[in-house]
Amino acid sequence: MEQLKHECGVAMIRLLKPMDYYEKRYGTWSYGFNKLYLMMEKQHNRGQEGAGIASVSLNKEPGTEYMFREKAEGKGAITEIFSRVTQEMAGELYMGHLRYSTTGKSGLTFVHPFLRRNNWRAKNLCLCGNFNMTNIDEVFEFLTAQGQSPRIYGDSYITLELMGHRLDREVERQYAIAKGQGLKGTDITDYIDNHVEMANVLRTTMQHYDGGYVMCGLTGSGEMFAVRDPWGIRPAFYYRDDEIIALASERPVLQTTFDLQAEDICELQPGQALIVHKDGKSQLEQIMPAQQLSACSFERIYFSRGSDSDIYQERKRLGEQLTPAILKAIDDDVANTVFSYIPNTAEVAYYGMTDGFRKLHGEVRTEKVVWKDIKLRTFIADNSERNDLAAHVYDISYGSLRPYKDNLVIIDDSIVRGTTLRESIFKILDRLHPKKIVMVSSSPQIRYPDYYGIDMPRLEEFCAFRATMALIEERGLWQLVNDTYLACKRNLEKENCVRAIYEPFTVEEINHKIVEMLRPEGMQAPIELVFQSIGGLHKACPNHPGDWYFTGHYPTPGGTRLCNQAFVNYIDDKLKQQ
Repeated sequence: MEQLKHECGVAMIRLLKPMDYYEKRYGTWSYGFNKLYLMMEKQHNRGQEGAGIASVSLNKEPGTEYMFREKAEGKGAITEIFSRVTQEMAGELYMGHLRYSTTGKSGLTFVHPFLRRNNWRAKNLCLCGNFNMTNIDEVFEFLTAQGQSPRIYGDSYITLELMGHRLDREVERQYAIAKGQGLKGTDITDYIDNHVEMANVLRTTMQHYDGGYVMCGLTGSGEMFAVRDPWGIRPAFYYRDDEIIALASERPVLQTTFDLQAEDICELQPGQALIVHKDGKSQLEQIMPAQQLSACSFERIYFSRGSDSDIYQERKRLGEQLTPAILKAIDDDVANTVFSYIPNTAEVAYYGMTDGFRKLHGEVRTEKVVWKDIKLRTFIADNSERNDLAAHVYDISYGSLRPYKDNLVIIDDSIVRGTTLRESIFKILDRLHPKKIVMVSSSPQIRYPDYYGIDMPRLEEFCAFRATMALIEERGLWQLVNDTYLACKRNLEKENCVRAIYEPFTVEEINHKIVEMLRPEGMQAPIELVFQSIGGLHKACPNHPGDWYFTGHYPTPGGTRLCNQAFVNYIDDKLKQQ
């Protein structure tokens, strides 16, 4: 219910036949653009702050444009950029990106793709990605130590400059080989364009990074590539046949766009790159050694579209596995309980939850209790009035349960900050006068920040963390806070010392405190929280073990360092306020 922003969605297409082939077969010069548009629209869930596209034509005459890019901001960005497309921009290589900012930086300057220009086709680089790098300070220092001076401090621009620098070196290496073979003039240029080895560029670039990423790019000479981080944190899927090669952040996007079955599509593996050369030949290269798999479980719970066949079943299992805990919370009183969900991403988990109860008790009572209403605008200047509007984003089905007699079990995919529960959901549910509200989360308690592409960077944002700190204060455990603070400063990259603050408390104790903090004043119905267990999460999503936001086990040193620093920052801010 509390929208989390996620960076980002990618789409790539390489046409493998001559351009006129697609016009004859599909009746349009814009076949590549049409497919790119569809792939991007089908990933609109991954980014609504901006979008961009790029294309490369391999057959333009010298002195004419061959590499094109369009970018726009806002929710209508996809429509806007494709409205600018002309036949002149058609080519063999296409790339698209949808952006959600997790860095707080906005504006067209920060919308992907990023373009590095040069008079030599092979040195032109266009880059986009779904990534967050945790060690951008170190990479910046590496660049400046070489004498470079990046114009903008940000992981996207710095990556563009670092990879562009390595591409320059690769082009110069091929130039030396061509000269050694006695080639001259445009023969040297043709040799370089036909022999650039992007695997060399990627290996010498990506070795410097700590983070989660799928990095995608095009060069002016016709190279196309996508590389996935060694931990497999961020997802990428691809498809190849004799007409096209395509890649996207989600599998159903490729299935819908190209009318495919799930088994037709491959997943890019951790540390692996899909590279397509100028001549259309493609290969998979292991760019970085694969590390312990840490594929993001939040992709399965929330971010990716639930239309994926595996994700659909996983979300149903997440709901079904909660049946025993919910049964305990309602004192086995299924006959006097109504089951519902918070729209829209929790719907599939709801089906699993109700299936679980039907297996045990036969038919159960289900209702659509909560409706997501209009997206209210913030044109009203006064904060109190704006907050009042926000409280009405959700509405209820009046008469959907028997007042003071029925329990209400309502499931959501996650409980992050708790703001929407406090300001809206609990208030409107209380109007139905349920005997008890059981608020269910199909994911475990979110306790730690994410630094690999999800907009959850600060500890104090999480209701589980705030509740834990409140329990620490109640019980006078300030020595624990002090010890944790000092340990975080000493062991920034060695271990996640923040985990220590949760150790004195059970999940149930933290749940009770969350309810106490989020319960609106004057609310009558009792509330109980039920969270997914860590074991339940991994049972439901066995191939996506990345769980750092729940457990604090970060897959990379950079994530651990930033989490420890977040606790230090939190305590420092508290001390300043005293």
